[in-house]
Amino acid sequence: MSYQQPQLRGPLQRETDPSDRESLVSGHEHGGKSSQSAAVFNVVNSVIGSGIIGLPYSMKQAGFPLGILLLFWVSYITDFSLVLLIKGGALSGTDSYQSLVNKTFGFPGYLLLSTLQFMYPFIAMISYNIITGDTLSKVFQRLPGVDPGSWFISRHFIIVVSTVTCTLPLSLYRDIAKLGKISFISTILTAVILGVVVTRTISLGPNIPKTDNAWVFARPNAIQAIGVMSFGDLFENYCRSDDLVTFGRFCYGITVILTYPIECFVTREVITNVFFGGALSSVFHVTLTAAIVTAATLISLLIDCLGIVLELNGVLCAAPLIFIIPSACYLKLSEEPRTHSDKLMACVMFPVGAVVMVAGFVMAITNPQDCTHGQEMFYCFPDNISLTNISHSPRQLTAQLSLPNLSIFQ
Repeated sequence: MSYQQPQLRGPLQRETDPSDRESLVSGHEHGGKSSQSAAVFNVVNSVIGSGIIGLPYSMKQAGFPLGILLLFWVSYITDFSLVLLIKGGALSGTDSYQSLVNKTFGFPGYLLLSTLQFMYPFIAMISYNIITGDTLSKVFQRLPGVDPGSWFISRHFIIVVSTVTCTLPLSLYRDIAKLGKISFISTILTAVILGVVVTRTISLGPNIPKTDNAWVFARPNAIQAIGVMSFGDLFENYCRSDDLVTFGRFCYGITVILTYPIECFVTREVITNVFFGGALSSVFHVTLTAAIVTAATLISLLIDCLGIVLELNGVLCAAPLIFIIPSACYLKLSEEPRTHSDKLMACVMFPVGAVVMVAGFVMAITNPQDCTHGQEMFYCFPDNISLTNISHSPRQLTAQLSLPNLSIFQ
């Protein structure tokens, strides 16, 4: 989810001038319901559209039982950080995240926050490109008559084409409400993807050999899981010959492409507020958007490992934005006693966020995750076995997955 300047309306909200009131009334009368629906779909697309797919990656990092607990804990902390931002806005008389930090810590704090607000969605854009290239390349490999070594199915070609034909044109919208229909389509595709995953869980689960220590309570990479709690490529776990999963991969790739413009909107908005006073001419709007998208595309062409990108974005950007800065602002502004529940919680969030940030960064650098680069899972390797139409018993399947067949993965 993009952490862009939430409006912190409270008891000390400023009065709107007549032109503001006229704009609000006009929007309410002519497009209020439409704009509200667009906002809902944009939020759903940003939060769920890509995030729900990567939860298994976080669970694998942390251990399934601990991962479930961490998921609820991170959700609660995120909600509480928003509460602290709203209370901080009321205490400081500000109505946005940036103005709150500027009022609390001055211009250096404002620049730091703006940098984080830019980097978080920008790195997400890079991640989306990586996923698009990896996912759709597997889809195009299944097209009849396509040579496995063809440039048509290379991740670089797919990233460039999707950028030129889809993500850049969609990112050029000036009003994020116009992305509402796009987000609605993405949300529908997410439901389709979920259906594919559930279907294959039922049909393939009993036939896949059990993984050792699959239900271990906790793993050493739990801190990295806190930083990520984002998306990874769940479809890496399925065989390329599975037509249903190929359709799911196609839907997933389209969902990621349709989510990309929302992140671009946030990065452009941050730059506009910092350097252009919140307003851009049409020429500068197009130029800035093209520059941001081009930079993200070039970087994604050079980096093909999704795991390290997600982990660094989580620990270096998300942790400060969610844990550290909101609690620091509230602790400095609030005059409540130290024993007040909000202050106690903020005192816990601040050091925890710092630990997640530092430890997560060190672990991401010293213990990077392996990149499979599309390597087939071991249960897809034996010849003439289709997991989508299995006629063998689980015992027979396990027998066919002999050690010699597994040697290729060692």
